[in-house]
Amino acid sequence: MNPIAVKDPTILSNIEGVQKVHVTSIDILRALTMILMIFVNDLWSLKDIPAWLGHVESGVDGIGLADVVFPAFLFIVGLSLPYAINNRRKKGDTDGRLVKHVLVRTLALLVMGVFLVNGESINAAATGLPRPLWNSICCTCFILIWNTYQDSTNKTLVFSLRAVAIIALTILAVVYRGGPDDAIYRFGPQWWGILGLIGWAYLASGLITVFAKNNIYAILAGWIFFALLSMLYHAKLVPDALNFIPNAILGGTLAGLTMGGVLASMIFQHYRSKGDNKALTVVFILISVLLIGLSIVTRPYWGLAKLGATPAWLFLCSAFTMLGFITVYWLADVYKKAHWFDIIKPAGTATLLCYLIPYFAYGFMRLFGFHLPEILLTGVIGLLKSFLFAILCAVITGGLIRLGIRLKL
Repeated sequence: MNPIAVKDPTILSNIEGVQKVHVTSIDILRALTMILMIFVNDLWSLKDIPAWLGHVESGVDGIGLADVVFPAFLFIVGLSLPYAINNRRKKGDTDGRLVKHVLVRTLALLVMGVFLVNGESINAAATGLPRPLWNSICCTCFILIWNTYQDSTNKTLVFSLRAVAIIALTILAVVYRGGPDDAIYRFGPQWWGILGLIGWAYLASGLITVFAKNNIYAILAGWIFFALLSMLYHAKLVPDALNFIPNAILGGTLAGLTMGGVLASMIFQHYRSKGDNKALTVVFILISVLLIGLSIVTRPYWGLAKLGATPAWLFLCSAFTMLGFITVYWLADVYKKAHWFDIIKPAGTATLLCYLIPYFAYGFMRLFGFHLPEILLTGVIGLLKSFLFAILCAVITGGLIRLGIRLKL
């Protein structure tokens, strides 16, 4: 946040002989999650606002609004996976090419995540760059490298822009110094960042989805595996010998969220192909009730916490996202009210680009010493400011799309 993420096609695959149908509700749900992610990430700038809007502190049993955004985004990544993979298969991609695509996308997310994470703890004096400038340069490089350039764009120019961006990132990594003056350290994965965590969860779920080949039982087995792994990990029953596996996968919870989205997507496709929206809704509600029950059962053992990535958090947030998805589906696809969300549509179709916009905004304000008046940072007015800021990020993203800027991994 949510939260993010990279745009995947949301075209219903021709499974069981069904004609392709565009499922706009997935784009809209992704857009709503990104808007909410930008909103909650801007709360740091406010004062005198309800505590339940923010994150619950580490070690505390409970969640705030901000704690449900990131898991929702992971779940939506899973929702999009079957559509994206089936779409690529229809274009002739083999399993080998699909695996390569998953690996390349994962690497890209890890690279972006690590660079942005290092910006959080940068020692400006030792590095020679303030944090706002570091983030702005990094995000500019991301755009230059992963932008989808028009076919008419000069190939030499595209190669040059990407080469310059890669060289710039390499130089940044070399000159980087982080931490306090008495404990300086060099560039490295302090942690993987939001984008990096999404990358690891995407890797696990993406590979399973590729090899499952639309077998819902294999997808269900994958979700059960990660749900059980989450519980085993928190019960300290996972062997230390497996600690070389990234925690985002070994911990089970994050990959479980994404696999939950894949499973929900398969169920959605099944009932959607039959045109049975009522049965689809009943099934989603029943599954959500089951997930809430699992959250209640597991909470006494490991608590309910985002920062702890507990099983109860996995189950509860999966349920919330499923209910959100079916609500948006009825509104956008069944009742044809998708136009209500037109203003935020770019946040759902160019999500990664939208995620980067606040880095430029904060960087601009800090570099040029721009400060908002206190009235815009306090209470209800402050919350309205943060909400409008999130909407503005979506609008700016739409403008950049029209200028030919769209990130694609």
